[in-house]
Amino acid sequence: MDNSAWMNGIDVAVTVCDRAGIIVYMNDQAMRTFSPEGDKVLLGKNLWACHPEAANEKIRRLMETGADNSYTIEKNGLRKLIHQVAWRENGELAGLVEFSFVIPRVLPHFVRS
Repeated sequence: MDNSAWMNGIDVAVTVCDRAGIIVYMNDQAMRTFSPEGDKVLLGKNLWACHPEAANEKIRRLMETGADNSYTIEKNGLRKLIHQVAWRENGELAGLVEFSFVIPRVLPHFVRS
């Protein structure tokens, strides 16, 4: 099995970019989410063109520091949790991975000790 094949079987959009902001991977859910045709039209494109400057500045900071970023949005009536995390190759920061999960309107929260 291809190490990334399982990502096409989950209901989570996974998008990966390199340090230059070039989109190098999108799973099937990400392609359906970001392209009306559900195709690979965004692969190889620069994500700076897909975001307003304020978002690009935040993404650049994440790539410089290797920090994570999480937030929620509502789009087309769906609430989503967005989690952006740095990925590394041979110990060096290589880019960012964005996970986009649809979440329920009321999300249980548990404290475990």
